[in-house]
Amino acid sequence: MKNRLEEIRKQHGIRQEELADALSVSRQTISSLENGRYNPSIQLAFRISRYFGMRIEEIFIFEEDTK
Repeated sequence: MKNRLEEIRKQHGIRQEELADALSVSRQTISSLENGRYNPSIQLAFRISRYFGMRIEEIFIFEEDTK
């Protein structure tokens, strides 16, 4: 799964630490999400989308495995 979290966060002028605090997660979680090393739980994906006032699909891009 890909995401636009870093792009969206920077557009809003928010630091990783600020977003992490607002979502009650660590800064490392935000960094891992942005770098594609971690996929969020559905609860976290909803909290992120609500924080930015966007739909989950606008932030997280699901790519089906074509194998």
